[in-house]
Amino acid sequence: MKNGALLIRRLLADEQGQSLVEYGLLLLVIATAVVISARALGGRINTIVQELLGHLS
Repeated sequence: MKNGALLIRRLLADEQGQSLVEYGLLLLVIATAVVISARALGGRINTIVQELLGHLS
């Protein structure tokens, strides 16, 4: 029983898993922002590129 309590105490004190989850959530938020921005600006960027190509032709 003493070993089980010690194991639980060690697991609760270990913060490596918590940091990994925090970094994962931060990466998810950043990736979501990039996807939303790309979708919102995609049409406008395409229009600008097409206009530039038209001027070069």
